[in-house]
Amino acid sequence: MAEPSTTTLAVASAGIGFASLLPGIDGNALIGAFTGAALVVVTSKDISLGKRFAYLVISLIAGYLAAPDVVSHTPITSTGVAAFFAAALAITVTLQLIERIKSFDLLSLFRKG
Repeated sequence: MAEPSTTTLAVASAGIGFASLLPGIDGNALIGAFTGAALVVVTSKDISLGKRFAYLVISLIAGYLAAPDVVSHTPITSTGVAAFFAAALAITVTLQLIERIKSFDLLSLFRKG
């Protein structure tokens, strides 16, 4: 019997595949964003199922929306590859920034010496 996360991932990938067939949807960017988001979810350790789902959705949306900007500002020409990198980096970079902000000492800016 398959694990629930494997079954969920299979159902989600089938849904993404069907959504890429709709007119006006960039299928390459959608599939690339999904694979990048799935990579983030699969490699995330010690987090709850709800957080994993939230990471998946946020990474998917961020990767899909950022793909045209990545293509226009970098040498990457494929929207699928651009969406993959954008989705994989969206949550990773954001979580690192949050951790840095939590540990930042604001008073050190106002101290002399």
